[in-house]
Amino acid sequence: MKTTAAAAGRPWALTLGALGVVYGDLGTSPLYAFQEAFNPLHTLSATPANIYGVLSLIIWSLILIATLKYATFALRADNGGEGGIFPLMALVLSRWSGASRWYGAIVALGLIGAAMFYGDSTITPAISVLSAVQGLEVINPELAPWLVPLTVTILVSLFAVQTYGTTRVGHFFGPVMLLWFMVLSGLGAWHIIQHPLILNALNPWWGIHLFWTNPQETLFLLGVVILALTGAEAMYADMGHFGRHPVRHAWYRIVFPALVLNYLGQGALVLTDATAAANPFFRLVPTAGVLPLVLLSTLATIIASQAVISGAFSMTAAAIKLGYLPRLKIQITDDQHRGQVYIPLMNWLLLITVIALVIAFQQPTSLAAAYGLAVNVTMGVTTIYLLLLARQQWRWSLGRAVVVFGSLLSIEASFLVANTLKIPYGGWYPLLFGMMVYGLLVTWHQGCDRVQEQLRQATQHLSLQSLLAAHPLRVPGTAVFFSPLPTLIPFAFIQNLCHNHVIHQRVFFVHLNTADLPHVSESDQLHVASLAENIYQVTIDYGFRDEINIPDAMERCWRTLNIAVEVGTVSYFVGRRTIIPTPAAGLWHWQKVLFAWLYRNAESPMTYFRLPPQQVVEMGMQVEV
Repeated sequence: MKTTAAAAGRPWALTLGALGVVYGDLGTSPLYAFQEAFNPLHTLSATPANIYGVLSLIIWSLILIATLKYATFALRADNGGEGGIFPLMALVLSRWSGASRWYGAIVALGLIGAAMFYGDSTITPAISVLSAVQGLEVINPELAPWLVPLTVTILVSLFAVQTYGTTRVGHFFGPVMLLWFMVLSGLGAWHIIQHPLILNALNPWWGIHLFWTNPQETLFLLGVVILALTGAEAMYADMGHFGRHPVRHAWYRIVFPALVLNYLGQGALVLTDATAAANPFFRLVPTAGVLPLVLLSTLATIIASQAVISGAFSMTAAAIKLGYLPRLKIQITDDQHRGQVYIPLMNWLLLITVIALVIAFQQPTSLAAAYGLAVNVTMGVTTIYLLLLARQQWRWSLGRAVVVFGSLLSIEASFLVANTLKIPYGGWYPLLFGMMVYGLLVTWHQGCDRVQEQLRQATQHLSLQSLLAAHPLRVPGTAVFFSPLPTLIPFAFIQNLCHNHVIHQRVFFVHLNTADLPHVSESDQLHVASLAENIYQVTIDYGFRDEINIPDAMERCWRTLNIAVEVGTVSYFVGRRTIIPTPAAGLWHWQKVLFAWLYRNAESPMTYFRLPPQQVVEMGMQVEV
């Protein structure tokens, strides 16, 4: 949702909204992060020194990564007010030439980060909701067989309502999460008051001491600590919904204090009762309070899942416009908020994957082994981009940039090494999933490049003047042809000449260009050039968060040119290309087969560009790749 003028005057309203959208995932990490450190499958015992050490690592990770990196530095790196992997990648690439040897590496990093974000989008709903309903076991262990069916039911309901968008229930998110953080703070503070010695954990020496005395557990512990940081990337990725200041205010004033208090409270509880380490969060309350806490936790995890799902929709829409995914059906769920989209195919693919994870892993502790690696990689990519941005845009010296972001990157690299130990126990999943998504993104982009090259070669010997000279007959009406390149004569135009031997009275060659900005104002979108009498080249610049509506853009174009056009009589010519895989070099055979299948099943240009069906003419052709 975009910041409106009215909302800008109510900073607390935006801060409350940020609680519900930005901090759902990070705010629900106390459900499983501290508990996982003392998992019986590992050898770390719940001694006072170990408890202090684990809490010290968690708290100082929140200070260094969430507070210093994201709240302080990342929120400065906005691209037209937007944050996230693709906006940040576009911002960094705007300073680099496409011919640079580093250009491809920067793009590859962004695609890896995006691929891992999709992996996180499948794991977060699974582990969050499953962790919440696991509290029922505290009430009655006999309910354990019902946890997975209940989790699946909740997840199916959550994904089923995505078609309505988040705006209708968005006003409900903030107050629920505010209550959630108040409960986190209250429960934590109560146990801290009873056992104030737990405040020793604020001393970073305990984390260092834990490494010194338990070197064999060092990497394992880092793999646990990363669980407390899951969702930190949302602080930057969802900045465009509320602005940097509300996101920062929510973190400093509400979220960070609540998380620290609750983690310390869990530690205080385990100090006095080591058996509570099996489920310290739900043991913070007496038995009578477990059920209300389970219900509140379930609501909080649903909100956390909603935020991740919405983020996946937004990233997919951006990837389509940047040319890394095929056209998919995109529904705008709120006309006033351009970022509110729903992508049916993505929604149901996510649901199937999430349910498969829940059924396969059964327990949050098992999912924890798969969790963290995807987030870790995305965080590392963000840090590298921030280092480049600090040098390019913020004009930092090389030494300063390396000291600050190199230090952060070394910490995240340590987390990454720790997470690799979990690969045999579930960490293989985000790697496999990420590799599949990365292969999909790269294959589509490279395949589109090959198609454009084939079209360029097929038309480069033709000139508009020679075509017009050979086909002088003009017929009444207006025709719009689409071109993948601004300097390319649309192949559909050539085919129309070959088959019908006529040229419309007015002809527009339209090229869509995705800018390195999230939004381009309507006044800056249109660029029109006259190529010949009543033949125009129109370039439409869209931001990667903008909605594409070609008829609307063309009406503005005609008003600009002061041309009277009867909208209902305009003919839109689109190319229907059939991709033929060949033995030619350039792509692996599996990539060619995959690209052909994706191209065949992509959303029709008629639907994607919002063209009136009765005014669309399709021109078919075969393209070999």
